[in-house]
Amino acid sequence: MPRIPADVPHTDSVQRLAVVWRWCRRPLPTLSARLSRVGVVMVAVYGLLAVVMPLLIASGWLPDPNSGLENPTFAPPSLAHWCGTDRLGRDVCVRTMAGAGVALQVVLLAVAMALVVGVPLGMVSGYMGGPVDRLLVLLMDTLTTLPLLLLAVVMAFLLGRSLLNAALALCVVYIPQYFRMVRNQTAAAKAELYVTAARSLGAGPLWILRRYLLRNVITSVPVLITLNAADAVLVLGGLGFLGLGLPETVPEWGSDLQQALVAVPIGIWWTALYPGLAMFGLVLGLSFLGEGVDAWLSRSEIIGRAER
Repeated sequence: MPRIPADVPHTDSVQRLAVVWRWCRRPLPTLSARLSRVGVVMVAVYGLLAVVMPLLIASGWLPDPNSGLENPTFAPPSLAHWCGTDRLGRDVCVRTMAGAGVALQVVLLAVAMALVVGVPLGMVSGYMGGPVDRLLVLLMDTLTTLPLLLLAVVMAFLLGRSLLNAALALCVVYIPQYFRMVRNQTAAAKAELYVTAARSLGAGPLWILRRYLLRNVITSVPVLITLNAADAVLVLGGLGFLGLGLPETVPEWGSDLQQALVAVPIGIWWTALYPGLAMFGLVLGLSFLGEGVDAWLSRSEIIGRAER
């Protein structure tokens, strides 16, 4: 994205929007770059909904996602209710848009916790080796053998239904992926000459891990973050569909889809269509974003090797 000139006043939002618009219209040479642009726009829309929806609901511009006693049940889409109402009279459009913020909160929190735990463990395991490495590898391999959804279901059942517990249940699922990727790269990088030279000069393991190895093993993490985030949206939806995700008072796409099952056979299609499309759009946007990040990192690595 082009840098906004320094002489543009901070209050001149029109010129800033013009810069963003020119960036969006700029032709891109590769398919990955085009997909990444689409992914950025899609994820930005969901992020904007996550920020704006609580404000609109709190100010009274939009109804509460849990209120619907004054509305007819299973009302079809109309001007009053753009996406119709569900079996409790709740506005499907408001609940679907409010669910975007809930999904992003849980997914980002889960991925951040998995990153904070998995990366240090992988670096320590790959650098230290020996019994510590074998113990951590055995633990992570045990977690990896379990299906992702099954492990998330067990953790959610043990922890209970809340936003933080749902994030913890997803976090446990993705820690082994960061661990294995970082461990393998650390084990390969610790044999490099610069690590050997630092060790011969008296540098300790913590200094070597933080100063030399972290920047080399962290390059592939952004791609894994986007892929895990896309997968976490589906796993969170599965937990909500099984009734193990978030509390009933929190608008969540998976639980809305589960409640819509009873209405689909009698022709009530809107209660399932819009939450499903919202979930699909977020997963697609994160996948496109990951494709663009992967292509950008690969190109940067090739240019770096050519310069060396």
